[in-house]
Amino acid sequence: MKYYEMHDNKYIPGRWHLRMPLHEDAEDGEEWFDIWRFTEGRALEIERPTRLSVKPAGIALEYTESVGIPVVHRRIVSLFERLALQKKVQFIPVDVEGQTEPWFILNALQVIQCIDDARSEAVFYWQPEDGRPEKLGEYKNVRGLKVDPTKVGDAHIFRPWGWKVVLVVSEYVKQAMEAEGITGIKFIEA
Repeated sequence: MKYYEMHDNKYIPGRWHLRMPLHEDAEDGEEWFDIWRFTEGRALEIERPTRLSVKPAGIALEYTESVGIPVVHRRIVSLFERLALQKKVQFIPVDVEGQTEPWFILNALQVIQCIDDARSEAVFYWQPEDGRPEKLGEYKNVRGLKVDPTKVGDAHIFRPWGWKVVLVVSEYVKQAMEAEGITGIKFIEA
């Protein structure tokens, strides 16, 4: 089985760009959203409505990232249901400026320790001289990420432990999304 990083294709002409997710607050207007919790690999309870503005406006894509957070159209939700993967992800409803159709934040619920250091292009670890003792020995940067398929098991969508800024999908999911004609995705073999 092959695996792929899933990214927002920023080079589609005339495409829209989603801004930072904001919570609506009845008293204060809006407040910033804690984006890092979407990399933790656990189900989240979002108590207040979340909205995203669009700037610049343009062609709506079915897969987009807002500061690294996957935002997806309901067609992707339906596809994941048909692939029986709805328990491996959480789809959190969001309001997208100018859109009447449903949109969702895709929250992957698995983090797997699977980075193949030897096959990855370059792997950097936090060192004592970096002045961050709490991160000592953890990944500082991973370039050209490669996944060790023997450590993934039967997972089809996950974030790699230690480098959770990346969303990885199996070839099975990649092929299904391509066959469905989902717009906005760029896949990079991991």
